[in-house]
Amino acid sequence: MAAPSSHGSASDINEKLDDKLKVKTFNPDLDVSDVDERKLLRKLDLALVPWLSFLYLLSFLDRTSIGNAKLYGLEADLHITDTQYLLALTIFFFSYAIFEVPSNIFLKRLRPSIWLSFLMFMWGIMMTLQGLVHNYGGLLGMRWLLGMFEAGLFPGVNYYLSCWYKRSEFGIRAAIFFSAATVSGAFGGLLAAAISNMEGVGGKPAWAWIFIIEGLVTVLAGAASFWIIQDFPDTAKFLTEPERAFVIRRLQEDDQFSAAGEKLRWKYIVRSILDWKTWVGMLTYMGVDGPLYAFSLFLPSIINELGFTATPANLLTVPVYVVACAVTCGVGFWADRVGHRGWFNFAFLIVAGAGYVILIISRNAGLSYFAVFLAASGIYPLIPNTVAWVSNNVEGSYKRSVTLAMVISFGNINGAVSSNVYRAHDKPWYRLGHVIVLVYIVIGFVSTCAFKYLLAKENGRRERGERDEVIRGVNDDKVRLLREEDVYDSVEEVKRDKGDEWSGYRYTT
Repeated sequence: MAAPSSHGSASDINEKLDDKLKVKTFNPDLDVSDVDERKLLRKLDLALVPWLSFLYLLSFLDRTSIGNAKLYGLEADLHITDTQYLLALTIFFFSYAIFEVPSNIFLKRLRPSIWLSFLMFMWGIMMTLQGLVHNYGGLLGMRWLLGMFEAGLFPGVNYYLSCWYKRSEFGIRAAIFFSAATVSGAFGGLLAAAISNMEGVGGKPAWAWIFIIEGLVTVLAGAASFWIIQDFPDTAKFLTEPERAFVIRRLQEDDQFSAAGEKLRWKYIVRSILDWKTWVGMLTYMGVDGPLYAFSLFLPSIINELGFTATPANLLTVPVYVVACAVTCGVGFWADRVGHRGWFNFAFLIVAGAGYVILIISRNAGLSYFAVFLAASGIYPLIPNTVAWVSNNVEGSYKRSVTLAMVISFGNINGAVSSNVYRAHDKPWYRLGHVIVLVYIVIGFVSTCAFKYLLAKENGRRERGERDEVIRGVNDDKVRLLREEDVYDSVEEVKRDKGDEWSGYRYTT
């Protein structure tokens, strides 16, 4: 903040500073002294994280189960070529990316318990119907609708969790939530192997039963979610009034000033679109999300081509995902403690890159299987760490919702590319696919460098006072030199108007 004017006595200036630099406490008349912060955090964790993680497990299971279904005759029964199969994978990502930003705006405008449960219920229906298709056109239609309804869950939940936790607490929750993807990878292989025993039941092939059973579970979970998913902190029914106030106050102390509520204004959305952090974050997330989808969709096929049949190939994916889950949660925990999320991105991009270099040069099944462990341990932790990194550096609830949706949707549209890089005529070693994934990892590394450097540079400018605002009544000598819209009546007004752009906000590097 700009220094006060030398006019007036020191006591007068101090009184002005106390008044102007004071930020109002949310619900100030409410006594929260009896609230135990540790117990409250555990209460939040139990109410929010387990069920949301289960929903994402179902989401990732539903979108990637087509990779398991392929091993049980999907292509032959629907009379489709490898190119058509790749297109069926691709079309999912187009609808998925298109609807992520609108969905996050709806989530903020509506209650999460209504919007998220509606999305789940609908995509469960689409998943179930996917098991009833008889031709290629039906498969394409179901994949498009599946992507449309699934689009809102991942960006929506990450934004939703960021509205409950401090910036230094968000990473581990995002990691636990995302680790459901690794669990779904392991569980998906086991489930597909089990469901394959239903081959011929009701005249349906095994691949159809994979879709039907997983879809029906999602329908039931969507219906239950209306009563299980909590809404935002200021209206949460599972908290007492002092607990609600305590949650909001601690978020405001963490420079999340919009925690008390924010009205939708188009300028918040425009600011998100024009913010350089949004675009660099998009490139960074692209570099980690492209490899994720290539890996998760084709891991069973890759292992299958190393000499294992369908069921053993699915089962051999299980230990890979177990290791990835452990590493993901570990990185989430330590990144919250250390705070410098960029360094974690560097380290695990190198691990993932090493895995793909080995996959490119290896002609030995055992060595390639080891490289798959490296690739998974590098790729999976990068997703929640990058999401948390972007979220940590955006303030304003609507701005953050749009920024996260844009970043995640741009990453997901690259699933349309990475789902086409493992072509049948490149088997068994899939060298071209591995090279393209390695290129994505390099993009992620370069973008991480740029993001970390630019954030640190901006923090330095704020430390030197180059971004200080002018507060009317505190430094009136500078007011005359500025336009009216550049002058503020209090720090509270600055925070509300500028969000993460105000001079007291420090970015996480």
